[in-house]
Amino acid sequence: MANLDEMYDAAIAIQQKGDLEGAIAKLHEILEQDGNWPLAHAALSVFYSKLGEHEKAVAHAQKVCELEPDDPFSFISLSLVCQKAGMIPEAEQAMWQARQAQVAALQRRSQG
Repeated sequence: MANLDEMYDAAIAIQQKGDLEGAIAKLHEILEQDGNWPLAHAALSVFYSKLGEHEKAVAHAQKVCELEPDDPFSFISLSLVCQKAGMIPEAEQAMWQARQAQVAALQRRSQG
């Protein structure tokens, strides 16, 4: 069995060849092995957004935020996906959360 990193690399290679559906299928294989693998959710969010499947894109972006709550980029990505979906209040909320995560990270660095 291939490890998750190898499977992820394969999914990205498939996407780079222009096969979003194939890449999505490979990413779902990863989630069958580890449903909490943030990179798979992040990529699915982007790929579903490119396909205009906004509900799925937002759901995967939200999952990344659940799994990586201290990572400001997770919330920035959610904000962008929400904007593309026309969900402006949700996009603004996610951007606010990104700012809060940035402030918290700065505070942790200054204390450590």
